[in-house]
Amino acid sequence: MHPHIHAQTQPGKTAFVMAESGVAVTYRELEDRSNRFAQLLRSLGLKAGDHIAILLENHPRYFEICFGAHRAGIIYTAMSTRLTAGEAAYIIENCEARLLVTSRAMSGLAEELLAQTPGVTHRLMIDGVAPGHASYEDAVTAQSAARIADETAGGDMLYSSGTTGRPKGVWAPPDSPAIDAVNPLLNICANLWGINQDTVYLSPAPLYHAAPLRFCIATMRLGGTCVVMEHFDAEHYLRLVERHRVTHTQLVPTMFVRMLKLPEEARRRHDLASLKIAIHAAAPCPIPVKQQMIEWWGPVIWEYYAGTEGNGMTLVGSADWLAHPGTVGRAVIGKLRICDDDGNEVPVGTAGTVYFADGRPFQYHNDAEKTAGSRNRDGWTTLGDVGYVDADGFLFLTDRKAYMIISGGVNIYPQEAENLLVTHPKVLDCAVIGVPNEEFGEEVKAVVQPRDAAELEGERARALEEELIAFCRAHLSHIKCPRSVDFTAELPRHPTGKLYKRLLRDRYWAGHGSRII
Repeated sequence: MHPHIHAQTQPGKTAFVMAESGVAVTYRELEDRSNRFAQLLRSLGLKAGDHIAILLENHPRYFEICFGAHRAGIIYTAMSTRLTAGEAAYIIENCEARLLVTSRAMSGLAEELLAQTPGVTHRLMIDGVAPGHASYEDAVTAQSAARIADETAGGDMLYSSGTTGRPKGVWAPPDSPAIDAVNPLLNICANLWGINQDTVYLSPAPLYHAAPLRFCIATMRLGGTCVVMEHFDAEHYLRLVERHRVTHTQLVPTMFVRMLKLPEEARRRHDLASLKIAIHAAAPCPIPVKQQMIEWWGPVIWEYYAGTEGNGMTLVGSADWLAHPGTVGRAVIGKLRICDDDGNEVPVGTAGTVYFADGRPFQYHNDAEKTAGSRNRDGWTTLGDVGYVDADGFLFLTDRKAYMIISGGVNIYPQEAENLLVTHPKVLDCAVIGVPNEEFGEEVKAVVQPRDAAELEGERARALEEELIAFCRAHLSHIKCPRSVDFTAELPRHPTGKLYKRLLRDRYWAGHGSRII
């Protein structure tokens, strides 16, 4: 269960291919390149337990860096390419990276970081060089392709998206020092979803995010082939499934929405019969959206609930989901516990904070307070989400705890309104938040990205606002519905689908010293 094995048994097989450029790397090439990078790390004085940072678009060199770091015992942090210099510098310094690997495409940001990241002692750039950076290609080519003598497992330390605050570095030590040791995700991929040497896995999201990175790595550890999209486009995604005869894939609900809103002719144009497993996660999926996807693709859709922390995981296939619409599944890693604000377990069907008992250990890097805040007195861990478990053990999420709106003393979870609004034919994307209200403390507001840009302002915007409010009130209790709708050309959404609600709310709460009026 490692590319070094496949490099011996099937050296000419494609480990991964980039969807746009067509650049393909075989298992033999991946093995040689990852070994050279591991040798380079040692030549730079980096030893097991040291940290590096990766600031790179979806690039053919991505996986050799990750596999090379992993076999050298290095802790690597893959970073978003959409960060500002200040945000990127915070992560680089916080993770204590000694090496930064970036690319010519990121040179503007990389040069800004020179003065802001004094802890970095080595900087390598791919596809060219910029001031302060050495050539990655020259550095690795000078190294041997032999395996380093002191191989030991490292791992990723990724930063949570920061949807509710400053990003947190998440570190979960490897289960074994062996670089080919089996972990829980690998077991699930192999034994439940059947990922193996015949798998073609399509990854449409940025590799710096936990799920795309970890699932691509798992696929290659199991001998399959990854097709990596440089950027997501709804119809191009369908085209790639047909072209590569994709068997497995992972998406986020916003990708479902965009595909469902393609013209019917475009949706039906492509042969998707090769799909065996389509996994989704990262954000709640509106029930009507998922029902339409199952109707279109068949019972191949799986959903899981988990976080970068890896402390627990729930899973649900199409059949169980149709029997329990809206669930994110039953626990497969850890045991579900739902607790009230005092840490006491609540009855079945009652909403509370979602905890995992007996899950995998993790910690927030250099933040003992945040680590302690993720645990209760029993040692159970939480991602801060709110939900309930039904009598059959299926988990239903209601919201992130931090997103709860309190209006006139009533707790409102905006997910219901969001799930409804996104199904409206004139809505491309939306968020529901609490904004200041002098009388009630907060009131419910929707921020909507319309499908037609002509409806962003003027009379058409006002008419659409009235239409959307009426649409919500026809389906939901009025207390849950937006009292007003603002329109925007694009919501501040992470490329993986997560929404930065904090940024939206900050616009409306600016000037208020407190969230309580």
